Amino acid sequence: MITVIAKLPIQEGKAEETITKIKALMKKVATEEGTLLYSLNRKSSEPNTLIFVERYKDKAALAAHSATPHFKEFSATLPTVLAGKPEITVLEELEVVIR
Repeated sequence: MITVIAKLPIQEGKAEETITKIKALMKKVATEEGTLLYSLNRKSSEPNTLIFVERYKDKAALAAHSATPHFKEFSATLPTVLAGKPEITVLEELEVVIR
């Protein structure tokens, strides 16, 4: 399994607009076979930083997600809302416990 944590710093006043775009993206991501989890989050103390937690079946599934037209279209809109460089961390899952 592959886990991705992506932190996106969003310009002041653009968070809600960006969240709306992300929710539309997430409906399409839900149809991707190898994408197991795609979660949008934010800390109340940092309302202009959006954090994705993503899980993929394997590296090929992550690559497939990144190559989809809907992801490319969404990514093309990011420069208009980002306040800085996104921080992307790709992790190889070693063990998991689910209750």
